[in-house]
Amino acid sequence: MMALRYHNVYGPGMPRDTPYSGVAAIFRSALEKGQPPPVFEDGGQMRDFVHVDDVAAANVAAVAVERGGFTAANVCSGEPISILEVATALCEARGNPVSPVITGRYRSGDVRHIVADPARAAELLGFRAAVGPREGLREFAFAPLRG
Repeated sequence: MMALRYHNVYGPGMPRDTPYSGVAAIFRSALEKGQPPPVFEDGGQMRDFVHVDDVAAANVAAVAVERGGFTAANVCSGEPISILEVATALCEARGNPVSPVITGRYRSGDVRHIVADPARAAELLGFRAAVGPREGLREFAFAPLRG
C-alpha cells in the first residue's frame, strides 16, 4: 500500500474564500476582490507547492505500482518557494496594481519552513512533478475557482 503526502496543492477548481483551501487560493481570492494578498510574518516562510495536475499524475502512478507492505511518498514539486514569492507571482501574473502586504502577524503553531523531498516518489513511482511553482502560479492566477 502506498500513502501519498500532498504538499500545498493548488490549481484550477480550488474553492475560493475559505481558509481551508490554502494560501495560494486565499491570495487569489483577495486579488479577485482588488485587495492586496495578506502575507504573515515577513513572507520568508518556505513551502513546497504542487500543482493539482501533478497530484493527479502521482495518484495514477501510485495505483499502477504493485508493492508489498506499506510505504509513503511526498507529492511535491521539490522546488521551495517563499510565501512572499507566491503572493508576488500571483500579483504580477494578474497585472494587478496591488502588491502583497506584509502584515508582520504570526499564527500560533505555524512552522517557518516546510519543504518536501520528492526522491521517494521518483524512486518508487517514477513520479516527478511536471509543473514548477512559478509556471503553475502564472496559470493559477486566472484558473477557474469553485464557490
